[in-house]
Amino acid sequence: MTELKNIPLPPEGEKPEDGKSLLERAGNLLGGEGVPGAFRSAPVPRALAERPRKRGEERKRARAVLSPEAPATEDMTTAAAEMPAAPAAPIPPVRFTGPELRIDRERLRDQGLIVPGGPVTSLLEEFRIVKRELLNAARDPDPALPPQRAQFVLICSPHPGEGKTFCAINLALAMAAEKDSEVLLVDADFAKPSVLSLLGLPRGPGLMDALADPGIAVEDCVISTDIPGLHVLPAGNQTASDSEYLGSRRTSDVLMRLVQGTPDRIVIFDSPPALAASPAAELAKFVGQAVLVTRADSTGQSALEDALQLLSHCHDIKLLLNAVNFSPSGRRFGSYYGYSGE
Repeated sequence: MTELKNIPLPPEGEKPEDGKSLLERAGNLLGGEGVPGAFRSAPVPRALAERPRKRGEERKRARAVLSPEAPATEDMTTAAAEMPAAPAAPIPPVRFTGPELRIDRERLRDQGLIVPGGPVTSLLEEFRIVKRELLNAARDPDPALPPQRAQFVLICSPHPGEGKTFCAINLALAMAAEKDSEVLLVDADFAKPSVLSLLGLPRGPGLMDALADPGIAVEDCVISTDIPGLHVLPAGNQTASDSEYLGSRRTSDVLMRLVQGTPDRIVIFDSPPALAASPAAELAKFVGQAVLVTRADSTGQSALEDALQLLSHCHDIKLLLNAVNFSPSGRRFGSYYGYSGE
């Protein structure tokens, strides 16, 4: 190793030749042996040489790259805001898995109900008008309500014998003929269910069973009929706690499964009379529309007002006058279609 004392120093008062440093002169004297030629600085790129550098800039840039907690720059924030949001995964529809049964057409005719596939009657035309009002309201619901709630329709009456089951079945049969929607008719008159017998269907588990037993899936209780677009959910086994089950938190989950992933499905509840049993008022909390059936020359004003008060949880209540023998406008569908409809 070369000792530094052998390197001659410049005479006192004399500056290093050519302004070279001591190390550079030592390198020249040693002929480059043992001293790397790294004393010469690499040329600076012109782009960097011309750009004024701020103090501490390299450290800031390195910190922004290496630190995961570094704040995002304006460019990064703008780029993130412009990235399209990932589309929400579609909700899988709930398919009805209950039995497939045939509706007794002769029984429908004997009960004076609409017969699917039969001739157009005044009764069918009247319920076509009613269903159109309900469908229009369901497709353009109040934005303040959950969208699924618009798919639920309650059919009720103040007292027994005013025709609410007759109207519920005919309305469901008329809606089943729609090309872009389907209908589920729910027998919610748990004390006196009659929908199945009027349609000629056997009894089976239904809505109350699904509410009382978490192990029963409501979709397994729904009957698929041979009428395209028509499904029926029985009332199920009778219980003295029907109102309490309807008031439980499970009710909302069960009812939502009836329309999950199927925005074109309308659910019609045939409930007990509002002034005779409490389930009507409980169901009114879940529906977007209610149809209060009143019988002409029979339902009193006080009974009608009391029923409206019990159903007040539903903000869209329509009145349907049943058993009318006259029309203020003189309109009679039967005369147009060749029938003498009432």
